[in-house]
Amino acid sequence: MAELVIAGAGPQALSLACLLLQKRPRWRQRLRILDPSGGWMNRWHRQMQRLEIACLRSPSPHHPHPNPDALRRFAQQRQRSRELEEPYGLPHTALFGAFCHTVVEDFQLAGQVQPVSVEEIHLDADRRPGSLRLGLSDGSRIQARRLVIATGPGEPALPTWVQRITGAYPAEALQHSHAIDLAACRGLQGQHILLVGGGLTSAHLALGAIRRGARVSLLCRGELRSKLFDADPGWLGPKHLKAFRLEPCWQRRRQQVLEARGGGSITPQLAMALRQERERGRLQIHEHCEVREARWCGRQWALDCSDGSRLEVNRIWLATGHRLGVSHQLLLRQLHRQRPIELVEDWPVLRGDLRWPGTNVHLMGGLAALQLGPAARNLFGGREAAQRISRAAIKA
Repeated sequence: MAELVIAGAGPQALSLACLLLQKRPRWRQRLRILDPSGGWMNRWHRQMQRLEIACLRSPSPHHPHPNPDALRRFAQQRQRSRELEEPYGLPHTALFGAFCHTVVEDFQLAGQVQPVSVEEIHLDADRRPGSLRLGLSDGSRIQARRLVIATGPGEPALPTWVQRITGAYPAEALQHSHAIDLAACRGLQGQHILLVGGGLTSAHLALGAIRRGARVSLLCRGELRSKLFDADPGWLGPKHLKAFRLEPCWQRRRQQVLEARGGGSITPQLAMALRQERERGRLQIHEHCEVREARWCGRQWALDCSDGSRLEVNRIWLATGHRLGVSHQLLLRQLHRQRPIELVEDWPVLRGDLRWPGTNVHLMGGLAALQLGPAARNLFGGREAAQRISRAAIKA
């Protein structure tokens, strides 16, 4: 029986594994890390490459190593401090990737990721919280005392108008951002691309398409907002979190999370780059606008928009994020059938240690937001989640 299974091998999962091994080195043989990619942070690296993301949005203390100063020290020792954008030390992607590789080596975690995914959870029929049977993607089954689900976002979020499209169209004519690889895109020269969404992903995709000779129309439901961080820095410490943790109403907590994040936003640096492309005539920005209807006309899309305008484009790229909720993740749907718990608009009400009540299953990421606040899905949230879960695991 495995003492603890971590489903996922991204930055948050790495944060937990490192903290556990720092506190309990003998646990090395009791940990099992499962991720279909077979390696640490492979999905993260792939996302950075696909979208050509050059710099992170999290300050230098936020990373998987238990020591908050470790990233800055790493940069100084390797004379790469210029890759920390001041005043907050936002790390360049290459620096962060190299640092995490070193963290994996230092904690002797290389080769510890088993290339499978957890596809089934079976809880003990006697409702004992410490007995889990897990079905894996290779057909095998294992038993575990504790499971941590750190598998990232759920299903892609698609606008309702996409579901109303009738008739066939080429796969590359309409894509969600999770399936787009800029380096692999061919034939963009001279094409007109509609990008739907007002966050970082849409900005990176817009600039990547323009670099390849495309003309881009960027459409967002609200204003295209520029912020250094995706939530006020007060949410990264006691300034806002103290009152949040004292709030007894889960519905109000959810509303605070939504208001703090406020939908998508882009960094000032990306905002400047988009303004420059707009001035050059290679980018149009449509704010407070949505697609009402889309028709594929053989070689291009005909779009009717909410502001009365009509667009003709060759491709549609959806940078509309992922659906956050229990009903949008396979394992959580299974859990909820076996151990129904309180949900707030599909968000789970977890214990303080991020445990699904009545089980030894913990959640990391955005679905821990009712406990952790607006930064639950970020690197800061991963550090906080790792601390809570490690304390619970070690005490058990």
